[in-house]
Amino acid sequence: MRRLKLLGPLALLACILCGPVAAQSDGTQPDGTITVESDRAQDFATRDRIMAILGQLDGYGDVRATVSNGIVTLRGTVVDAGRIEDLNELVARVEGVVAIENGVTESTDVVERLNPALERMRERTEQAIAFSPLILVALSAAVAMWLFGFWLARRHWPWERLAPNAFIADIYRQVVRLAFVVLGVVLALDLLNATALLGTILGAAGIVGLAIGFAVRDTVENFISSIMLSIRQPFRPKDLVEIEGDLGHVIRLTSRATILLSLDGNHIRIPNATVFKARIINYTRNDERRFTFLLGVQADADIAEAQRIVLAALTELPFVLDAPGPAVWVEGLGASTIDITAAGWIKQHETGIGMAKGEAVRVVKARLEEAGITLPEPTYRLAGIGGAALGGSTAPKPGAKPAPVPVQAQDVGIAEVTALEEIIEAEREALPEDDLLRREAPQE
Repeated sequence: MRRLKLLGPLALLACILCGPVAAQSDGTQPDGTITVESDRAQDFATRDRIMAILGQLDGYGDVRATVSNGIVTLRGTVVDAGRIEDLNELVARVEGVVAIENGVTESTDVVERLNPALERMRERTEQAIAFSPLILVALSAAVAMWLFGFWLARRHWPWERLAPNAFIADIYRQVVRLAFVVLGVVLALDLLNATALLGTILGAAGIVGLAIGFAVRDTVENFISSIMLSIRQPFRPKDLVEIEGDLGHVIRLTSRATILLSLDGNHIRIPNATVFKARIINYTRNDERRFTFLLGVQADADIAEAQRIVLAALTELPFVLDAPGPAVWVEGLGASTIDITAAGWIKQHETGIGMAKGEAVRVVKARLEEAGITLPEPTYRLAGIGGAALGGSTAPKPGAKPAPVPVQAQDVGIAEVTALEEIIEAEREALPEDDLLRREAPQE
C-alpha cells in the first residue's frame, strides 16, 4: 500500500510534466498510453537507440538526445529546417517515447552549411564523370537522328510530289524536322533511363504553346487560312476577282496575304484570313461575260420600236455573241424618260468588257437618233409669281436640226486587256518564289 501511495504522486507528476512539454514542442508527438512505472533502464535503452539511429543518418551528427521518464529532449543544430521536422517524426516512432521536447535549431555556421553543398556537388560531378560515356552515346544518337531528319527534310522528293505547292511542301519539311528532333530527344532520354523527364518537358511545352497560341491568335488564323487557300484555290493567277469590295487581278498568293492589282494599277494586299472568309466574285472563271447599260428615251416615243432598234443595234456588233444573245427590256419610268436596259454577251478573253460596253452605247445611241428617237435631258419647270412658267430646258431652238451622221459598228479588240496582262505578268515575275498559286492545283 505504501508503494502504491508513492507511485500515485509520481504518475501525477509525470502527467503534469508531459502536458507542458507536449504543448511547447514542435512537430509530431507519440500516441498511446503512458505507463505508470518509471524504468530508468528503459530510458537509457531508448536514448541509446535514438542516438544509434541518428548516427546512421546524414545531417544529425550534432544532435544529442536525453531521456527521462520517457520524455526525450533533443539538443543541437542541423543545416536546414526540414530536418528538424523530420526529427520529430523519427523519434516519435521509437518505442518507450512519451513526449518529445525538440530544442534543435538551424545552424548558422557558414562552413557547416557549405560542406553539404560541396559534398553534393562532388558526388554529382563523380556521377556525371561515371555516366559520361553513356551521356556521349545518348547525345551521339540524338544528333544522328536530328541530322538524318534534316537531310530527309531537305530532299525535293517526296515532299514536292506529295504537296500541291511549295508552301505545303515547306510545312511537310518542318513537320519532319520537328518529328525527328522529338525522336532524338526520346532516344537520348531512353538511353539515360530518364524518360519520365519527357512528360515534364512535353507538359511545359504544351502550356507554353497554348499561351503563345492565344497571344498570336490572329497570326495563327492567317497561317491556317493560307494553308487552306493554297490547297483549294478559289482563283487562279491573273483572275479578275472582287474580294470584300476590292476589284483587281490576282498577282500572287503568299503565306500571309493575297495581292491584287486594281484596274487603276494599284496594289491591294488582303490578309488571307479575310480572303478565306470573304465573299469572292471571280469574273474570269467563265469566258462569257455580260455587260449592261441603261438609257432613257423620250416619254412619247414608241417603246416597242425603241426596243427593236436597240436589239438590232446590239446584234450588228461583231463582238456580241449570238448565244447567249443580246436582250433589251424596259427597266421603269424615269423623271422625264422611259428607262430601257440593254445587255449583251461577249468573250472577255478576246474582247475587253469596257471597250465592248462603250462601243455598244455609241452604236445604240446613233441608231436611236437615226430613227428620230431622242435621249432627252432632264426637264425642269420653274414657276414664277402667279404660277407663270419662267422657262424650261427643252425650249426649241431656231433653225432646223441637222441630220445625224450614219455610224458604223466597229469591232473592239483586247488592247487594254493585253497591256494590263503584261503589267500583271511583270509583277508576278518579280517575286515568283513567293507565289502559292498553280494552274494545275485543284480549284473550288
